[in-house]
Parts: sequence; C-alpha cells; structure tokens
Amino acid sequence: MGKRLTKIYTRTGDKGQTGLGDGNRVAKTHPRIEAIGVVDELNSALGVLIEELKEENGAVESTDLATTLGFIQNCQHRIFDLGGELSIPGFALITQDHVKAVETELDALNQHLEPLANFILPSGSRLIAQCHMARSICRRAERQIVSLMETEAGSVNALTLEYINRLSDYLFVVARYCGLKTGVGEVLWQKG
Repeated sequence: MGKRLTKIYTRTGDKGQTGLGDGNRVAKTHPRIEAIGVVDELNSALGVLIEELKEENGAVESTDLATTLGFIQNCQHRIFDLGGELSIPGFALITQDHVKAVETELDALNQHLEPLANFILPSGSRLIAQCHMARSICRRAERQIVSLMETEAGSVNALTLEYINRLSDYLFVVARYCGLKTGVGEVLWQKG
C-alpha cells in the first residue's frame, strides 16, 4: 500500500509540478498527468453512473440491472488500479483476465439487443445519457493513454489500452441495455 495522506495540501505542486508514484516529479501538463487526470474523471463519471443505476434498479423492480451495476462497480475499482498503473512508469496491474471479463459482460448484454440500424444519440433518459457521458470520457482517456504511449514508448502496460478500449465499447452497450430494460426507446440520429 502506498503513502497515506495525513494532510490534503502539501504545497509541493504550487509551481506546476506533481509527484508520480515512483517519486519522480513532472509538469502537471505532462502527457502522463493528462492521462491520469482523465482516468480520474472517468472514475467519477462511473461513480455517478453507479448511483443512477442504483436509483433506477430500486425504482423499477423489473429492470434487472443489478448484475450490470455490480460489474460497473468492479470496473470502477479496476479504473482506480489503472490510474495507479499510470502513476508509476512501467508498472502493471491490469491483466488479460480483466480485459476478458469486460468482453464477457459486453457479449452477455449485447445478445439481448437488436443490431444497430442507425446512429443513436446520447439521450432518452438521465441514466442512458450518463452511460454515454462515461463512455465519451472513457474514449478521451483512451486517446490520452495512446498519446502517452507515443511519448514514452514501453512505459505503459499494453493491456491498459485494451481494457480502456473494451470498457468504452461496454459502456455503449450498457446504454442500449439500460434503455431496453427501462422501456426507453433509442433516440436515433436524423440526417439534417
């Protein structure tokens, strides 16, 4: 376990630098810090999605979203791990088993859905919109991780990129699945 914070402010970042998990200091604009920041943002978005799922599952007993809720709660822990990975160059916590777990859940949900006939908008209900918000932040985290990998070749676990890529696909399917389970139709894009 890492250091425990006894104080929230340390003043060590007042000049635009921050510490990594390995003790090195880098600029707060460094691609590694940008990636860590977006991963943190994704974790917050997943937290809001979890609360939305709890509310929806509690309000409508027949929604059957408890399994999805449990898996997203697990993903939130893995995203925290992923942030930890990024804070120490060359460190790895995300495994092929984590990637496979997302693929398995994605396939399980997708089998209940009709094939897409058109683009869908991130709309329909607050729950669906929050799924898409988490998905779009996940995609941004993916782009930031790719940028970091291009900047510092070999310093990022390749499975991290696979995990975040599968997670964004999973969140898209979760949005569709939530619509199905809550009786909310998909909002289809209409050509101008």
